Amino acid sequence: MARSVMEVVFLGTQKTEMEGAKYVKVFYGDEPDGKTEHGLSIIGMAVADDHADEVFAAGAHFEPLEMVRITFEVDRGGQNKGKNLALHIESAKPRTEPGQRQAQQQSQTAKPATPADAAKS
Repeated sequence: MARSVMEVVFLGTQKTEMEGAKYVKVFYGDEPDGKTEHGLSIIGMAVADDHADEVFAAGAHFEPLEMVRITFEVDRGGQNKGKNLALHIESAKPRTEPGQRQAQQQSQTAKPATPADAAKS
């Protein structure tokens, strides 16, 4: 099976349980086609059964419209069509290390020297 990753706008995750079966979907926004939709094109992707709990729980950590990275697999569907199944979802924001975050905070709180202060030195 082919595996791919895409970056999209996060809309939500949804879990439905019926008769002992669990169905999880992740919803994301894509560019509208301009003919039948405007704003965001809302797309739902099924989640692979063995990743359902992980993907559903991850959805609680994202803000609506946050850029996310979805890893998915293309499973064989009927009539020679592929069926996308989400495997993992994570933020598309660049990761910062704890040391980098602390240095950024310190540089933001430090006052820049004014020209008058620099002339006194």
